[in-house]
Amino acid sequence: MRKFFQEIKADLKFKTAGPGQKLSEPARVPKEKPKAEAAPKPRQAPTDEAQMAAAAALARMELKTKAKLPPSQEAIRNQVRKELMAERAASEKGLLVEEKNSTSSDTQGAAAPSVSGIYFICPLTGAVVRKDQKKEHLREAIRSYYSVDPVAASIMEIHTFNKDRDKVRVGVETMAKYLDNIYLHPEEEKYRKIKLQNKVFQERISCLEGTHHFFQAVGFETRTLPVPGQGKKSQSLNWKTTEEYYVLKEDMLTRLEDLKDYKEQLLSSEPVRAQLDRQLCVFKPSPTASRFELPDDFYNLTAEEIKREQRLRTEAVEKASMLRTRAMREKEEQREMRKYNYTLVRVRFPDGYILQGTFYARESVSALYSFVREALKDDWLPFELLGPGGLKLTDENVAFNECGLVPSALLTLAWDAAIMEDIQAAGEEQPASLLKPELLARVQTLS
Repeated sequence: MRKFFQEIKADLKFKTAGPGQKLSEPARVPKEKPKAEAAPKPRQAPTDEAQMAAAAALARMELKTKAKLPPSQEAIRNQVRKELMAERAASEKGLLVEEKNSTSSDTQGAAAPSVSGIYFICPLTGAVVRKDQKKEHLREAIRSYYSVDPVAASIMEIHTFNKDRDKVRVGVETMAKYLDNIYLHPEEEKYRKIKLQNKVFQERISCLEGTHHFFQAVGFETRTLPVPGQGKKSQSLNWKTTEEYYVLKEDMLTRLEDLKDYKEQLLSSEPVRAQLDRQLCVFKPSPTASRFELPDDFYNLTAEEIKREQRLRTEAVEKASMLRTRAMREKEEQREMRKYNYTLVRVRFPDGYILQGTFYARESVSALYSFVREALKDDWLPFELLGPGGLKLTDENVAFNECGLVPSALLTLAWDAAIMEDIQAAGEEQPASLLKPELLARVQTLS
Protein backbone atom coordinates (compact mmCIF):
# COMPACT_ATOMS: atom_id res chain seq x y z
CA MET A 1 0.00 0.00 0.00
CA ARG A 2 2.88 2.38 0.82
CA LYS A 3 4.34 1.74 -2.58
CA PHE A 4 0.97 2.54 -4.14
CA PHE A 5 0.79 5.95 -2.47
CA GLN A 6 4.39 6.70 -3.37
CA GLU A 7 3.45 6.12 -6.99
CA ILE A 8 0.46 8.43 -6.56
CA LYS A 9 2.71 11.13 -5.12
CA ALA A 10 5.11 10.76 -8.01
CA ASP A 11 2.28 11.07 -10.49
CA LEU A 12 0.90 14.17 -8.82
CA LYS A 13 4.25 16.09 -9.09
CA PHE A 14 3.66 17.87 -12.39
CA LYS A 15 3.92 21.57 -13.50
CA THR A 16 1.51 22.73 -12.93
CA ALA A 17 7.40 59.03 -32.79
CA GLY A 18 8.81 61.57 -30.73
CA PRO A 19 6.43 64.27 -29.65
CA GLY A 20 5.21 66.43 -32.50
CA GLN A 21 6.59 69.92 -33.00
CA LYS A 22 4.66 73.03 -34.02
CA LEU A 23 5.42 74.62 -37.32
CA SER A 24 7.14 77.97 -36.97
CA GLU A 25 5.03 80.90 -37.96
CA PRO A 26 6.21 82.96 -40.91
CA ALA A 27 8.15 86.05 -40.00
CA ARG A 28 6.12 89.16 -40.10
CA VAL A 29 7.21 91.77 -42.60
CA PRO A 30 7.23 95.22 -41.03
CA LYS A 31 4.76 97.47 -42.66
CA GLU A 32 6.10 100.44 -44.42
CA LYS A 33 5.02 103.79 -43.12
CA PRO A 34 2.47 105.32 -45.39
CA LYS A 35 3.67 108.24 -47.30
CA ALA A 36 2.06 111.57 -46.90
CA GLU A 37 -0.98 111.64 -49.16
CA ALA A 38 -1.45 114.42 -51.59
CA ALA A 39 -4.50 116.60 -51.35
CA PRO A 40 -7.48 114.83 -53.04
CA LYS A 41 -8.46 116.05 -56.44
CA PRO A 42 -12.06 116.86 -57.18
CA ARG A 43 -14.02 113.74 -58.54
CA GLN A 44 -14.97 113.89 -62.22
CA ALA A 45 -18.03 112.32 -63.86
CA PRO A 46 -17.45 108.92 -65.66
CA THR A 47 -16.70 109.16 -69.31
CA ASP A 48 -18.89 107.59 -72.01
CA GLU A 49 -16.42 104.67 -72.47
CA ALA A 50 -16.54 103.84 -68.71
CA GLN A 51 -20.34 103.82 -68.70
CA MET A 52 -20.40 101.39 -71.68
CA ALA A 53 -17.90 99.06 -69.90
CA ALA A 54 -20.04 99.03 -66.75
CA ALA A 55 -23.16 98.11 -68.72
CA ALA A 56 -21.29 95.20 -70.37
CA ALA A 57 -20.14 93.91 -66.96
CA LEU A 58 -23.71 93.96 -65.62
CA ALA A 59 -24.89 92.00 -68.65
CA ARG A 60 -22.20 89.33 -68.08
CA MET A 61 -23.20 88.94 -64.41
CA GLU A 62 -26.84 88.38 -65.37
CA LEU A 63 -25.85 85.63 -67.84
CA LYS A 64 -23.68 83.88 -65.20
CA THR A 65 -26.60 83.89 -62.72
CA LYS A 66 -28.94 82.32 -65.29
CA ALA A 67 -26.40 79.54 -66.02
CA LYS A 68 -26.69 78.17 -62.42
CA LEU A 69 -28.79 75.00 -61.72
CA PRO A 70 -32.47 75.64 -61.16
CA PRO A 71 -33.51 75.76 -57.49
CA SER A 72 -35.46 72.48 -57.87
CA GLN A 73 -32.34 70.49 -58.92
CA GLU A 74 -30.33 72.10 -56.18
CA ALA A 75 -32.98 71.01 -53.66
CA ILE A 76 -32.98 67.46 -54.97
CA ARG A 77 -29.22 67.18 -54.75
CA ASN A 78 -29.21 68.59 -51.24
CA GLN A 79 -31.98 66.21 -50.18
CA VAL A 80 -30.11 63.18 -51.52
CA ARG A 81 -26.98 64.31 -49.73
CA LYS A 82 -28.94 64.71 -46.49
CA GLU A 83 -30.52 61.24 -46.83
CA LEU A 84 -27.16 59.59 -47.46
CA MET A 85 -25.70 61.31 -44.44
CA ALA A 86 -28.75 60.30 -42.37
CA GLU A 87 -28.45 56.64 -43.48
CA ARG A 88 -24.77 56.59 -42.63
CA ALA A 89 -25.47 58.09 -39.22
CA ALA A 90 -28.29 55.61 -38.57
CA SER A 91 -26.11 52.70 -39.62
CA GLU A 92 -23.33 53.80 -37.32
CA LYS A 93 -25.85 54.29 -34.53
CA GLY A 94 -27.32 50.83 -35.17
CA LEU A 95 -23.91 49.23 -34.89
CA LEU A 96 -23.29 51.04 -31.67
CA VAL A 97 -26.67 49.91 -30.29
CA GLU A 98 -26.02 46.34 -31.38
CA GLU A 99 -22.61 46.35 -29.70
CA LYS A 100 -24.15 47.88 -26.62
CA ASN A 101 -26.90 45.25 -26.50
CA SER A 102 -24.36 42.49 -27.01
CA THR A 103 -22.23 43.87 -24.23
CA SER A 104 -25.19 44.28 -21.92
CA SER A 105 -26.40 40.74 -22.61
CA ASP A 106 -22.95 39.44 -21.77
CA THR A 107 -22.81 41.46 -18.60
CA GLN A 108 -26.25 40.19 -17.58
CA GLY A 109 -24.75 36.72 -17.38
CA ALA A 110 -26.68 34.92 -20.14
CA ALA A 111 -26.15 31.19 -19.65
CA ALA A 112 -23.82 29.64 -22.21
CA PRO A 113 -24.67 26.15 -23.55
CA SER A 114 -23.29 23.33 -21.43
CA VAL A 115 -22.06 21.76 -24.66
CA SER A 116 -21.94 23.30 -28.13
CA GLY A 117 -23.77 20.43 -29.84
CA ILE A 118 -23.63 16.76 -30.81
CA TYR A 119 -20.40 15.68 -32.53
CA PHE A 120 -19.21 12.45 -34.12
CA ILE A 121 -15.82 10.93 -34.94
CA CYS A 122 -15.45 9.56 -38.48
CA PRO A 123 -13.87 6.06 -38.31
CA LEU A 124 -12.23 6.52 -41.72
CA THR A 125 -10.68 9.96 -41.32
CA GLY A 126 -10.67 10.49 -37.56
CA ALA A 127 -12.23 13.92 -38.07
CA VAL A 128 -14.72 15.30 -35.55
CA VAL A 129 -17.84 16.64 -37.30
CA ARG A 130 -21.18 18.04 -36.22
CA LYS A 131 -24.29 15.91 -36.25
CA ASP A 132 -25.75 17.65 -39.32
CA GLN A 133 -22.48 17.17 -41.24
CA LYS A 134 -21.97 13.51 -40.35
CA LYS A 135 -23.71 11.87 -43.32
CA GLU A 136 -22.07 14.02 -45.97
CA HIS A 137 -18.65 13.61 -44.37
CA LEU A 138 -19.03 9.81 -44.35
CA ARG A 139 -20.06 9.88 -47.99
CA GLU A 140 -17.02 11.91 -48.97
CA ALA A 141 -14.74 9.68 -46.89
CA ILE A 142 -16.05 6.53 -48.60
CA ARG A 143 -15.71 8.12 -52.03
CA SER A 144 -12.11 8.98 -51.23
CA TYR A 145 -11.51 5.36 -50.17
CA TYR A 146 -12.26 4.17 -53.73
CA SER A 147 -8.72 5.15 -54.68
CA VAL A 148 -7.40 2.82 -51.96
CA ASP A 149 -9.71 -0.22 -52.18
CA PRO A 150 -12.65 0.11 -54.60
CA VAL A 151 -14.20 -3.22 -53.57
CA ALA A 152 -14.18 -2.35 -49.86
CA ALA A 153 -15.45 1.17 -50.62
CA SER A 154 -18.40 -0.13 -52.64
CA ILE A 155 -19.30 -2.63 -49.91
CA MET A 156 -19.21 0.17 -47.33
CA GLU A 157 -21.46 2.24 -49.58
CA ILE A 158 -24.02 -0.58 -49.89
CA HIS A 159 -24.23 -1.26 -46.17
CA THR A 160 -24.04 2.36 -44.99
CA PHE A 161 -26.32 4.40 -47.26
CA ASN A 162 -29.25 2.00 -47.72
CA LYS A 163 -31.44 2.36 -44.66
CA ASP A 164 -33.80 -0.58 -45.23
CA ARG A 165 -31.81 -3.39 -43.64
CA ASP A 166 -34.13 -6.10 -44.98
CA LYS A 167 -33.66 -4.90 -48.56
CA VAL A 168 -29.91 -4.74 -48.02
CA ARG A 169 -29.86 -8.31 -46.70
CA VAL A 170 -31.87 -9.65 -49.65
CA GLY A 171 -29.81 -7.71 -52.19
CA VAL A 172 -26.47 -8.75 -50.69
CA GLU A 173 -27.49 -12.41 -50.58
CA THR A 174 -28.54 -12.27 -54.26
CA MET A 175 -25.23 -10.65 -55.25
CA ALA A 176 -23.33 -13.26 -53.26
CA LYS A 177 -25.24 -15.97 -55.14
CA TYR A 178 -24.07 -14.54 -58.46
CA LEU A 179 -20.43 -14.69 -57.32
CA ASP A 180 -20.88 -18.13 -55.80
CA ASN A 181 -22.21 -19.55 -59.07
CA ILE A 182 -19.16 -18.26 -60.94
CA TYR A 183 -16.80 -19.66 -58.31
CA LEU A 184 -18.45 -23.09 -58.33
CA HIS A 185 -19.07 -23.27 -62.09
CA PRO A 186 -16.33 -21.25 -63.84
CA GLU A 187 -16.80 -23.22 -67.06
CA GLU A 188 -20.45 -22.17 -67.40
CA GLU A 189 -20.62 -18.99 -69.50
CA LYS A 190 -24.21 -18.22 -68.48
CA TYR A 191 -23.14 -17.55 -64.87
CA ARG A 192 -20.65 -14.94 -66.00
CA LYS A 193 -23.38 -12.75 -67.54
CA ILE A 194 -25.98 -10.76 -65.58
CA LYS A 195 -28.88 -9.23 -67.47
CA LEU A 196 -29.39 -5.69 -66.15
CA GLN A 197 -33.10 -5.62 -67.04
CA ASN A 198 -33.73 -8.89 -65.29
CA LYS A 199 -36.67 -8.53 -62.90
CA VAL A 200 -34.81 -10.02 -59.93
CA PHE A 201 -31.78 -7.81 -60.57
CA GLN A 202 -33.95 -4.70 -60.83
CA GLU A 203 -36.04 -5.38 -57.73
CA ARG A 204 -33.31 -6.65 -55.41
CA ILE A 205 -30.02 -5.14 -56.55
CA SER A 206 -30.31 -2.20 -58.91
CA CYS A 207 -32.46 -0.29 -56.41
CA LEU A 208 -29.63 -0.26 -53.83
CA GLU A 209 -26.98 2.45 -53.73
CA GLY A 210 -23.45 1.22 -54.40
CA THR A 211 -24.28 -2.11 -56.08
CA HIS A 212 -23.20 -1.02 -59.56
CA HIS A 213 -19.92 0.25 -58.13
CA PHE A 214 -19.41 -3.18 -56.56
CA PHE A 215 -19.88 -5.14 -59.79
CA GLN A 216 -17.47 -2.84 -61.60
CA ALA A 217 -14.92 -3.12 -58.79
CA VAL A 218 -14.92 -6.94 -58.71
CA GLY A 219 -14.29 -7.29 -62.46
CA PHE A 220 -17.58 -6.92 -64.36
CA GLU A 221 -17.95 -4.65 -67.35
CA THR A 222 -21.06 -3.41 -69.18
CA ARG A 223 -21.71 -4.88 -72.62
CA THR A 224 -24.53 -4.69 -75.15
CA LEU A 225 -25.32 -8.21 -76.37
CA PRO A 226 -27.87 -9.51 -78.89
CA VAL A 227 -31.03 -11.06 -77.52
CA PRO A 228 -30.99 -14.81 -78.23
CA GLY A 229 -33.56 -15.96 -80.80
CA GLN A 230 -34.34 -12.49 -82.21
CA GLY A 231 -34.01 -12.26 -86.00
CA LYS A 232 -35.14 -10.05 -88.87
CA LYS A 233 -38.79 -10.69 -88.04
CA SER A 234 -38.37 -9.17 -84.60
CA GLN A 235 -36.64 -6.17 -86.18
CA SER A 236 -39.60 -5.54 -88.46
CA LEU A 237 -41.88 -5.69 -85.41
CA ASN A 238 -39.68 -3.17 -83.53
CA TRP A 239 -38.73 -5.70 -80.86
CA LYS A 240 -35.53 -5.19 -78.91
CA THR A 241 -32.66 -7.07 -80.47
CA THR A 242 -29.98 -6.12 -77.90
CA GLU A 243 -29.82 -5.84 -74.11
CA GLU A 244 -27.39 -4.55 -71.48
CA TYR A 245 -25.40 -7.10 -69.45
CA TYR A 246 -22.75 -7.23 -66.80
CA VAL A 247 -20.09 -9.59 -68.13
CA LEU A 248 -17.17 -10.86 -66.06
CA LYS A 249 -13.78 -10.06 -67.57
CA GLU A 250 -11.77 -13.04 -68.81
CA ASP A 251 -8.80 -12.41 -66.55
CA MET A 252 -11.02 -12.83 -63.47
CA LEU A 253 -11.33 -16.54 -64.22
CA THR A 254 -7.74 -16.87 -63.03
CA ARG A 255 -8.64 -15.08 -59.78
CA LEU A 256 -11.57 -17.12 -58.57
CA GLU A 257 -10.29 -17.05 -54.99
CA ASP A 258 -10.55 -13.25 -55.08
CA LEU A 259 -14.22 -13.57 -56.06
CA LYS A 260 -14.74 -15.87 -53.09
CA ASP A 261 -13.12 -13.31 -50.78
CA TYR A 262 -15.26 -10.52 -52.23
CA LYS A 263 -18.36 -12.57 -51.53
CA GLU A 264 -17.34 -13.15 -47.90
CA GLN A 265 -16.61 -9.45 -47.42
CA LEU A 266 -19.98 -8.55 -48.89
CA LEU A 267 -21.84 -10.89 -46.53
CA SER A 268 -19.90 -10.10 -43.35
CA SER A 269 -19.61 -6.31 -43.57
CA GLU A 270 -21.51 -3.87 -41.37
CA PRO A 271 -22.53 -0.24 -41.91
CA VAL A 272 -19.86 2.36 -41.26
CA ARG A 273 -20.99 4.18 -38.13
CA ALA A 274 -19.52 7.42 -36.90
CA GLN A 275 -18.69 7.19 -33.21
CA LEU A 276 -20.40 9.59 -30.82
CA ASP A 277 -17.82 12.02 -29.46
CA ARG A 278 -18.08 12.04 -25.66
CA GLN A 279 -16.69 15.61 -25.53
CA LEU A 280 -15.03 14.80 -22.23
CA CYS A 281 -14.68 17.81 -19.93
CA VAL A 282 -13.45 18.24 -16.37
CA PHE A 283 -14.74 21.18 -14.35
CA LYS A 284 -13.67 22.72 -11.09
CA PRO A 285 -16.04 22.36 -8.12
CA SER A 286 -19.09 24.52 -8.79
CA PRO A 287 -22.48 25.10 -7.14
CA THR A 288 -24.08 25.31 -10.61
CA ALA A 289 -23.29 21.71 -11.52
CA SER A 290 -26.98 20.80 -11.62
CA ARG A 291 -27.83 23.55 -14.12
CA PHE A 292 -27.82 22.45 -17.75
CA GLU A 293 -28.23 24.56 -20.90
CA LEU A 294 -28.63 22.12 -23.78
CA PRO A 295 -28.51 23.01 -27.50
CA ASP A 296 -31.24 22.02 -29.96
CA ASP A 297 -29.33 18.90 -31.03
CA PHE A 298 -30.52 17.22 -27.84
CA TYR A 299 -34.18 17.81 -28.70
CA ASN A 300 -34.55 17.85 -32.49
CA LEU A 301 -36.38 14.82 -33.88
CA THR A 302 -35.76 13.11 -37.20
CA ALA A 303 -38.59 12.13 -39.56
CA GLU A 304 -38.56 8.57 -38.20
CA GLU A 305 -38.68 9.84 -34.63
CA ILE A 306 -41.61 12.14 -35.44
CA LYS A 307 -43.54 9.20 -36.88
CA ARG A 308 -42.81 7.18 -33.77
CA GLU A 309 -43.97 10.03 -31.54
CA GLN A 310 -47.19 10.34 -33.52
CA ARG A 311 -47.85 6.63 -33.12
CA LEU A 312 -47.20 6.79 -29.38
CA ARG A 313 -49.53 9.77 -29.01
CA THR A 314 -52.28 7.93 -30.89
CA GLU A 315 -51.90 5.01 -28.56
CA ALA A 316 -52.00 7.36 -25.57
CA VAL A 317 -55.30 8.88 -26.76
CA GLU A 318 -56.79 5.42 -27.15
CA LYS A 319 -55.74 4.49 -23.62
CA ALA A 320 -56.81 7.78 -22.05
CA SER A 321 -60.30 6.47 -21.31
CA MET A 322 -58.96 3.27 -19.75
CA LEU A 323 -58.36 2.76 -16.07
CA ARG A 324 -54.58 2.92 -15.76
CA THR A 325 -52.66 1.05 -13.13
CA ARG A 326 -49.44 2.32 -11.60
CA ALA A 327 -47.43 -0.04 -13.79
CA MET A 328 -49.14 1.37 -16.89
CA ARG A 329 -48.35 4.94 -15.84
CA GLU A 330 -44.71 4.06 -15.25
CA LYS A 331 -44.57 2.45 -18.67
CA GLU A 332 -45.93 5.60 -20.29
CA GLU A 333 -43.37 7.71 -18.43
CA GLN A 334 -40.63 5.49 -19.82
CA ARG A 335 -42.04 6.01 -23.29
CA GLU A 336 -41.85 9.76 -22.76
CA MET A 337 -38.17 9.38 -21.88
CA ARG A 338 -37.49 7.46 -25.10
CA LYS A 339 -38.06 10.51 -27.30
CA TYR A 340 -34.57 11.79 -26.44
CA ASN A 341 -31.66 10.56 -28.53
CA TYR A 342 -28.83 11.94 -26.40
CA THR A 343 -28.10 12.84 -22.82
CA LEU A 344 -25.46 14.99 -21.13
CA VAL A 345 -24.21 13.41 -17.90
CA ARG A 346 -22.06 14.95 -15.18
CA VAL A 347 -20.40 12.94 -12.43
CA ARG A 348 -19.33 14.82 -9.31
CA PHE A 349 -16.36 13.36 -7.45
CA PRO A 350 -15.94 13.50 -3.65
CA ASP A 351 -13.33 16.26 -4.06
CA GLY A 352 -15.84 18.37 -6.01
CA TYR A 353 -14.37 17.96 -9.49
CA ILE A 354 -16.96 17.29 -12.20
CA LEU A 355 -16.56 14.91 -15.14
CA GLN A 356 -18.89 15.53 -18.12
CA GLY A 357 -19.68 13.41 -21.20
CA THR A 358 -22.28 12.95 -23.95
CA PHE A 359 -24.07 9.61 -24.42
CA TYR A 360 -26.83 8.04 -26.47
CA ALA A 361 -30.05 8.00 -24.48
CA ARG A 362 -30.44 4.31 -25.32
CA GLU A 363 -26.93 3.36 -24.20
CA SER A 364 -26.61 1.24 -21.11
CA VAL A 365 -25.24 2.74 -17.90
CA SER A 366 -22.25 0.41 -18.27
CA ALA A 367 -20.92 2.90 -20.86
CA LEU A 368 -20.90 5.56 -18.14
CA TYR A 369 -19.02 3.30 -15.72
CA SER A 370 -16.40 2.65 -18.42
CA PHE A 371 -16.21 6.37 -19.16
CA VAL A 372 -15.47 7.13 -15.50
CA ARG A 373 -12.90 4.33 -15.14
CA GLU A 374 -10.98 5.61 -18.16
CA ALA A 375 -10.71 9.01 -16.47
CA LEU A 376 -9.25 7.57 -13.26
CA LYS A 377 -5.55 7.46 -12.57
CA ASP A 378 -6.09 4.02 -10.98
CA ASP A 379 -8.96 2.38 -12.82
CA TRP A 380 -9.02 -0.57 -10.40
CA LEU A 381 -10.50 1.53 -7.59
CA PRO A 382 -14.09 0.35 -6.99
CA PHE A 383 -16.81 2.99 -6.92
CA GLU A 384 -20.56 3.39 -7.27
CA LEU A 385 -22.70 6.06 -8.90
CA LEU A 386 -25.62 7.66 -7.11
CA GLY A 387 -28.49 9.21 -8.99
CA PRO A 388 -30.96 11.87 -7.84
CA GLY A 389 -32.07 11.24 -4.27
CA GLY A 390 -29.06 9.04 -3.57
CA LEU A 391 -30.44 6.13 -5.61
CA LYS A 392 -27.66 3.70 -6.50
CA LEU A 393 -27.24 2.72 -10.14
CA THR A 394 -26.55 -0.93 -9.46
CA ASP A 395 -27.82 -2.35 -12.76
CA GLU A 396 -25.30 -1.36 -15.42
CA ASN A 397 -27.36 -2.95 -18.19
CA VAL A 398 -30.25 -0.50 -17.86
CA ALA A 399 -30.38 2.34 -20.42
CA PHE A 400 -30.16 6.03 -19.54
CA ASN A 401 -33.70 6.73 -20.75
CA GLU A 402 -35.07 3.79 -18.78
CA CYS A 403 -33.86 5.19 -15.48
CA GLY A 404 -34.76 8.83 -16.15
CA LEU A 405 -31.26 10.13 -16.86
CA VAL A 406 -32.30 12.13 -19.96
CA PRO A 407 -31.79 14.65 -21.47
CA SER A 408 -29.30 15.52 -18.71
CA ALA A 409 -28.33 14.27 -15.27
CA LEU A 410 -25.99 15.01 -12.38
CA LEU A 411 -24.66 11.92 -10.59
CA THR A 412 -22.44 11.54 -7.56
CA LEU A 413 -19.47 9.20 -7.35
CA ALA A 414 -18.82 7.40 -4.08
CA TRP A 415 -15.75 5.30 -3.40
CA ASP A 416 -16.04 1.84 -1.95
CA ALA A 417 -16.22 2.35 1.83
CA ALA A 418 -14.04 -0.66 2.70
CA ILE A 419 -11.27 0.42 0.32
CA MET A 420 -11.29 3.96 1.70
CA GLU A 421 -11.02 2.62 5.24
CA ASP A 422 -7.95 0.60 4.23
CA ILE A 423 -6.42 3.70 2.66
CA GLN A 424 -7.03 5.74 5.78
CA ALA A 425 -5.67 2.96 8.00
CA ALA A 426 -2.47 2.92 5.97
CA GLY A 427 -1.76 6.42 7.27
CA GLU A 428 -0.55 7.67 3.90
CA GLU A 429 -1.40 11.12 2.62
CA GLN A 430 -4.34 10.90 0.25
CA PRO A 431 -3.96 12.51 -3.19
CA ALA A 432 -5.88 15.68 -3.97
CA SER A 433 -7.70 13.99 -6.83
CA LEU A 434 -7.75 10.54 -8.39
CA LEU A 435 -8.43 11.85 -11.90
CA LYS A 436 -5.70 11.50 -14.50
CA PRO A 437 -3.15 14.34 -14.40
CA GLU A 438 -3.65 15.11 -18.09
CA LEU A 439 -7.34 15.74 -17.40
CA LEU A 440 -6.63 17.96 -14.42
CA ALA A 441 -4.16 19.92 -16.54
CA ARG A 442 -7.01 21.14 -18.74
CA VAL A 443 -9.66 21.62 -16.08
CA GLN A 444 -12.28 24.28 -16.89
CA THR A 445 -14.57 26.58 -14.94
CA LEU A 446 -18.24 25.74 -15.23
CA SER A 447 -20.13 28.78 -16.51
